[in-house]
Amino acid sequence: MTASDIATRQRVLEAAGEVFAARGYAKATVREICKLAGANLAAVNYHFHDKNALYEAVLDQGYKLALEKYPPDGGLSASATPEQRLHAFVRSFFLRLFAEGAPACHGRLMARELAEPTGVLDKKVEQHVRPLFKLLSEILRDIAGPDLPEAALKRCGRSVVAQILFYRHAQPVLQRLEPELKLTAQGIEPLAQHVTEFSVAALRTIARRK
Repeated sequence: MTASDIATRQRVLEAAGEVFAARGYAKATVREICKLAGANLAAVNYHFHDKNALYEAVLDQGYKLALEKYPPDGGLSASATPEQRLHAFVRSFFLRLFAEGAPACHGRLMARELAEPTGVLDKKVEQHVRPLFKLLSEILRDIAGPDLPEAALKRCGRSVVAQILFYRHAQPVLQRLEPELKLTAQGIEPLAQHVTEFSVAALRTIARRK
């Protein structure tokens, strides 16, 4: 593959990410993607075979870039407390959803994929979502202790994720209710701190009752 081919492939990937995130898989067209990328219509077939394979490639590249830029461990040392690890996990999740650039594009894509599932969802859950939820569950277990039943721990994990995704899915309403609320990289820290503190307090309360 020539340098020109590699550059074209990357432009198509980046353009596809923007179009899929904005319109969803069903409404996105290869024509619009290629136009945005400044590429010939044949570029998708040449580099990815079809629209579905292109979509999957966009999700895979976005996931890789997002985790590289915003790792779920936040770069913490092995001596970090479970509470610090939870904060790092929550903060990185927020950043992947709302920061600018390719990682945020992936966050928007995954949020849309969860709301409007396509044929690749099963594979992406296994490759992308399950490992992150497993990490979150391990952190929550360290906070709650060994006696909290597994079913309760999973419910707590879902609640943590739901608090974060709320800000993505409810963004149009929040912009009208609280226009001063900035869902940007700069405004994420107080949200991450709140979700962490709220979750830790709830988890410990639930664990004491078991």
